[in-house]
Amino acid sequence: MEVRLAYGTDGLPVEVPGDRATVVEPEYHPGAEDPAGLLREAVKRPVSGPPLRDLVRPGQKVAISICDVTRPQPRKVMLQVVLDELDGIVEPEDVVVLVATGTHRGNTREELLDMLGEELLGRVRVVNHDCRNSYSLVYMGEFGRGVPTWLNLEWARADVRITTGFVEPHFFAGFSGGPKMVAPGLAGLDTVLTLHDAARIGSPEATWGVREGNPVHDDVRAIAAATGVDFALDVILNREQHVVSAFGGEIFAMHDAACGAARNIAMVKLEEAFDVVLTTNSGYPLDQNLYQAVKGMSAAEKVVKEGGVIVCAAECRDGLPDGGEYDRMLGSGSTIGGLLRSIEGRERTEPDQWQVQIQAQVQEKARVLVYSDFLEEDRLEAAHLQKTWNVGETVREALDEAGPGSRLCVLPEGPQTVPYL
Repeated sequence: MEVRLAYGTDGLPVEVPGDRATVVEPEYHPGAEDPAGLLREAVKRPVSGPPLRDLVRPGQKVAISICDVTRPQPRKVMLQVVLDELDGIVEPEDVVVLVATGTHRGNTREELLDMLGEELLGRVRVVNHDCRNSYSLVYMGEFGRGVPTWLNLEWARADVRITTGFVEPHFFAGFSGGPKMVAPGLAGLDTVLTLHDAARIGSPEATWGVREGNPVHDDVRAIAAATGVDFALDVILNREQHVVSAFGGEIFAMHDAACGAARNIAMVKLEEAFDVVLTTNSGYPLDQNLYQAVKGMSAAEKVVKEGGVIVCAAECRDGLPDGGEYDRMLGSGSTIGGLLRSIEGRERTEPDQWQVQIQAQVQEKARVLVYSDFLEEDRLEAAHLQKTWNVGETVREALDEAGPGSRLCVLPEGPQTVPYL
C-alpha cells in the first residue's frame, strides 16, 4: 500500500507492505473556519483568570513572546489578535515582540517577513532573543532544582508579559507551549544548559506527554511561576498546520487544558513493539535540519523493539546544520555508545548536548537510517547514522531481516502523533 510521508513541503509517497503495517496518525480535526474569531474568543473568555484587555493599563510596557522560524506557530494571526486587544490601551511603541529562539540563531529579516508580514513588522518592534548576549539578559534568581535563571532583559522589565505558542507532545519536556515560551525560549545559555543537563534529559520521566515528575518540565514551570506571566495564548494545530482550537488565560490552567486536548489528538496507545518503525519529522519547517529530526527518531523509539530498525525521512535542507555544536559533538565520539557515555560523565552541559544525548539513546536501542535529499552519505556517517536512498526498499529489507511475522509501524506525520506502549 502507499503511504504519504510528511517530508519537506511536498511530501513523499512510499510503498510499504500493507499486510504487515500499522499506520498511526493524529486524530484528524479540520481547521477552524475563522481562526481569528476562535483566538478572539480565547483572549476574551479565557480558561482561567481575567480577559487579556482587563490586565493592561495605559502607559504600560508589554512584551509578547512568539516561536522562532523552526516552529509552525500561526504567529501572524495570533499576534494580530493580541495587538487588536491591546489597541486603544497601550501605544504600539510600548510593545515589543520577542522571538523566543532559545539557543537557536536569530531569524533573518526575510524569515520575519514570512512569519509576521510587512504590516505587523512595521506596527511593533520585533527582537530576536539572544541567549549568548549577556547585555540582553538579567539574573532573576535560582528556581526549581537549582536552576540559575537568566532571562531576556526586555521580557523581565515589561509591565505585562504575554506568551503565545502552540501545544503538542514534546520529546523530553512533555509538551510544548505554555511555560516553555519563557524558559528555555527567552532564557540565557547557562539556564538552558542546566535545564537540559544529562541527568534531567536522561530521566525516564523526561519524555513525550509527561509533565508531572518530569525534571525538565517541573523546572520550566518553576521558572515561569517565579518570574511571572500575565497572560498566555496557545493553539493546537492539525496536520495542515491549521488552528484547531485555542486556549487563553492564566498560564498553568491554560496549559493544562491545552495539553489535555493535545494528548487526545496526538498520542496513541499501541499493544506491542514493532520490528521496524518508519517515521518523519512532520515536514517543513520541522524537518529542515537533522538536529530537529531527532524528534521524529525519538517518537519512533517509543515503540521499536530492542535491536530493531528506525527509518526516518527528513528533508534537512539546512543540513545538520553544519558547523554548529550539534555537528561538533556528533563528530567527537568514535562510536555512538562512547559518545553517550561521554555525555553522561560530563560535569558541565554543552550547547546542543541534549539533542545528541537523545539521538544516542535512540541509536543504543535501534539501528537508524535516514532518507534526505540534502544530506550525503558521508555527512550522515559522521553523525553515526546510515543513509537510505529508497525508503520502501529499506523497510522491506529490514522486515525480511527480522523474519516471519515481523511488523512495521508507520508514523507519516512523525511526532505529530506520539505512539506509546
